[in-house]
Amino acid sequence: MDTPRMGVPEQLAERMSMAEQHEYLRAKFSRRTMIRSGAVTVGAVAGGAFVPGAAQAATRTSVPTRTYSQAANVDGALVAPFGRHLAWGNDPRTEITVSWQVPVAVKKPFIRVGAHPWDLSRKIEAEVRTLYTPAGVGASGDHTQYYLHAKLTHLRPGRTYYYGVGHAGFDPAEAHLLGTLGTFTTAPDLPHSRLRSSGGTPMKPFTFTAFGDEGVSYHALANNSLLLGQNPAFHLHAGDIAYGDPTGQGKTSDTGFDSRVWDQFLAQTESVAKSVPWMPAYGNHDMEAWYSPNGYGGEEARWNLPDNGPDRKNLPGVYSFVYGNTAVISLDANDISFEIPANLGISGGTQTKWLEAQLKRFRASKDVDFVVVFFHHCAYCTSTAHASEGGVRQEWVPLFEKYTVDLVINGHNHQYERTDVIKGGAVTKKLPIGGTSYPETEGVVYVTAGAAGRSLYAFTAPLSYEGHENEVESVASFINTKEGKVDETVTWSRVRYLDYSFLRVDVTPAARGRLATLTVRGIAETGEEVDRFTVARRVR
Repeated sequence: MDTPRMGVPEQLAERMSMAEQHEYLRAKFSRRTMIRSGAVTVGAVAGGAFVPGAAQAATRTSVPTRTYSQAANVDGALVAPFGRHLAWGNDPRTEITVSWQVPVAVKKPFIRVGAHPWDLSRKIEAEVRTLYTPAGVGASGDHTQYYLHAKLTHLRPGRTYYYGVGHAGFDPAEAHLLGTLGTFTTAPDLPHSRLRSSGGTPMKPFTFTAFGDEGVSYHALANNSLLLGQNPAFHLHAGDIAYGDPTGQGKTSDTGFDSRVWDQFLAQTESVAKSVPWMPAYGNHDMEAWYSPNGYGGEEARWNLPDNGPDRKNLPGVYSFVYGNTAVISLDANDISFEIPANLGISGGTQTKWLEAQLKRFRASKDVDFVVVFFHHCAYCTSTAHASEGGVRQEWVPLFEKYTVDLVINGHNHQYERTDVIKGGAVTKKLPIGGTSYPETEGVVYVTAGAAGRSLYAFTAPLSYEGHENEVESVASFINTKEGKVDETVTWSRVRYLDYSFLRVDVTPAARGRLATLTVRGIAETGEEVDRFTVARRVR
């Protein structure tokens, strides 16, 4: 039977992919029907329009006149931007995007940027992406959101810049609005090999942070506040970002969808994300089926991420960047998930091919010491909820081992868990708290950091973390396969902590012939350290 909000029969939705559901609904809610009911699928503000995904061609001419009347009637001086969030471009040394929201349509949005708060003479027009949630879609139907983006290029490496966002009637350069300014610092120049060979230190140490499964909550806010105190150069979000879609199955039949949750989320994270580039990977709760066939139309309105991935149309959350001596790769595990197959196979294998090419390229670079990969579904986890994803183990784990990836960060399971060193599906080295791994010869360490703020899951084995070690010989768990859940007994679960937390990674570069290190720490919401280990690699 049809659900009253979304309109896809539940039995039919069970058999349809996300793209098929999207086409079904486009046919059912024809353009004529939607216009007659006051619903439209594209909005415009300040002369700009955004239509997510494949819907663009079919709806290009459907522009709501009420958007222009809003802009004409609202005094821009009374409209305050909010939800500022930064993201690296393809090259973090010279490119960054500043994104934000406004609650209503505004005229001539822009960003000012300069080297000093009193010198914001550079003014750049902002791109507007208007996201409309049609009537009948979840709790927030017939709701428009206005996302603005300004991509800054030709910046200088290792420099701090000041910026302010505004629009007609709201100019951050005015004296009474200087308190709204933000800052960002570009990545340093790459540690060129000639500096290494001379014995000099190629660059300064830096820190980055990571977690997944945040949502909107007091715990998420507390983690953000503590995270900011780590002074990270950037932050990785391993998916399930805001939970506008609480079901997370990538189905249009989800009646709990509420796009307004994103307004709360971006306001919540602004204290950090306005100065720390916030780099997300997409999880199952980030597939919002109404906006586009791949479910990422909403995400494309909200984020402006690097565009160097293999398939911008289907996988906009797949990209890579290099900061200092560390390469970071964001993957989309929805593409290979047996557990939640809404987008299973959407890339046709191109993501895995791209991943191998990236790993090969970074390993050949003399300027890159460490390779960090992050994505949502876990390769190795013993949660009672989702546990391990067989698609990841099948497709990507062999590549992680072949190219000696230094650290893999996941979310999906709402807890903190860390493995021993793994290779070929077996423990090659026990890695106690405070221990050191050498990925070139030993294998890969996997961390589940999915306790950013959403409700917590559970373990079958006793907790074991810093100061409360409780070693067990094995843990009963399961893995999601193409055939369904398969029980397994594992020996690789080293650290298990069940409370809100995040990951801090301190990167210490080194001169040629010496050991560069990643010091990885699990930090609880209380500020206590619950895990610590080191990844070491000799600099070439």
